[in-house]
Amino acid sequence: MSESVVKHAFSTAGIMAAFTLAGTLLLASTFFSTRAPIAKSEAEARLALFSEILPQALYDNDLLHDTLALPPGGALHNRETMLAYRARFKGEPVAVILESVAPDGYSGDIKLLVAIRADGTISGVRVLSHKETPGLGDYIDIAHGDWIRHFDGLSLSHPAEAGWQVKKDGGEFDHMAGATITPRAVVKAVHRTLQYFAEQRDTLFAPSVPAN
Repeated sequence: MSESVVKHAFSTAGIMAAFTLAGTLLLASTFFSTRAPIAKSEAEARLALFSEILPQALYDNDLLHDTLALPPGGALHNRETMLAYRARFKGEPVAVILESVAPDGYSGDIKLLVAIRADGTISGVRVLSHKETPGLGDYIDIAHGDWIRHFDGLSLSHPAEAGWQVKKDGGEFDHMAGATITPRAVVKAVHRTLQYFAEQRDTLFAPSVPAN
């Protein structure tokens, strides 16, 4: 191999390495410059969603930093670690916001956000995600109707356990004709979340441990 060819090869390799380094630095710069705004936007969106199910006037702490990690599995049927968000007023428990999964929706998992007051009553419920049939089973979503608001103010004792079913099964919850599986799954999941809260209340409201 001639000396000129070797020099050309080294020159080409050097240029490629320079472009790679420049590209890496550009990507890193973009990542770090956008990470904070993205995180802030996500935090604002989550707080806005929380405000739909738990009035901000009820608590004075930072929900996003007063959390408890909940491992996968168990009564909430979460498939990965999720956070419980604790609301407090002057240090006293006010409510907790839990993510729960209805694994038996018509088209798969229905992910829910459930706010439960310290006295065990539901402050609000919202559907985070679902794959239910558009125009039929998607009425559980607040964007398509007020059905999900029927949980507001309910508790384990109101209605009694037998009432925690859709009317087709002898319970107290309405459902759309031809779309029973979806609301049945949601009612079951919300009821199960209330039971979980009742069993784990002390753990859920345990004082936050300051980060080191």
